[in-house]
Amino acid sequence: MSGVLQRLKQFAQSPQGRRTIEQVRRTAADPRRRAQARRLFGKLRDRRSV
Repeated sequence: MSGVLQRLKQFAQSPQGRRTIEQVRRTAADPRRRAQARRLFGKLRDRRSV
């Protein structure tokens, strides 16, 4: 498991990882995207309880 964490850490520190993190931050700040994610997680939560 620590190998996976190490790979994630390396990716996050790479230029591509930094770009990806910044893109995710911008997307997460968008109110429409937040609502979309909230609906998706709600659907997944409802399926799991059935």
